Amino acid sequence: MTTLREHVIDRPEGRLHVHLAGDTGPPVLLLSGAGMDNANLSWTRMIPALARDHRVIAPDWPKQGRSRPWHGRATHDVLLRTITDVLDDLGVERAAVVGLSQGGALTLAYAIEHPERVERLVALAPAGTLSFPPVVHQLLWLTAKLPLLNRTLPNLAFRYRPTVAWFVRRALFGAGVPDDFDAIVDECLAEARRGGATSSDWQNDSIGFRRMRVDLRPRLGEIRCPALFVQGDRDAGVPVARTREVAAAVPGSRLEVLPGRGHWSNRESPDEVNALVRAFLAEGR
Repeated sequence: MTTLREHVIDRPEGRLHVHLAGDTGPPVLLLSGAGMDNANLSWTRMIPALARDHRVIAPDWPKQGRSRPWHGRATHDVLLRTITDVLDDLGVERAAVVGLSQGGALTLAYAIEHPERVERLVALAPAGTLSFPPVVHQLLWLTAKLPLLNRTLPNLAFRYRPTVAWFVRRALFGAGVPDDFDAIVDECLAEARRGGATSSDWQNDSIGFRRMRVDLRPRLGEIRCPALFVQGDRDAGVPVARTREVAAAVPGSRLEVLPGRGHWSNRESPDEVNALVRAFLAEGR
């Protein structure tokens, strides 16, 4: 059984909580998604798989999991700095980085902004590469600007288990549900009741009035480290066609499309995704 160690980094805005596992091997940093997610929720099945031969580092994003309370907004620049803070505090000069959704966007952005610190990257259904028709974009922008829509109503709705179960089933999974579906719903409900049902600061701030503020597509060609993209073909949030385009823009990258899988493929099919990630990381050893 893998033993998790808890680590805390004190920052001016609050305490940043980090899960650690594994004592030897190359370091790998795991970056979770937004909303009803946290490091343990996303990576509870991947951490032990990687800890056998890696030093695993899985931070809770600010305002998520146990990285609460946190003062100030956790914007794109703040989250990029958070990655640097974690690596610096733990004395890690260079690491493989694995990110899901929001974490996938930050993985790509960090490889662009700090290429000297990223050995290899895995992006699962990465955000930060999306655009929307004008009407849809304006509705998203309005939602991002109104606390009633992005904070109050979600926190009210997701206090109830049936609502959380419906959302997880419809928005995060594909053709089926994993054996531990009920446990996942319970964990999501706990995160939601801690205030994690809202869209993240990163999500809200990434939407500009007329266009996305965070759109990594023009700079994807700058990524030079080996890259693997993993995408479910029934993802309700990130279209598989978009991730194909993104992978094609990153020199030498690979794309693994998982039939029947949704947005949260690492929880829907953990053994399959873990095997892909382990094999890819092993290529760099």
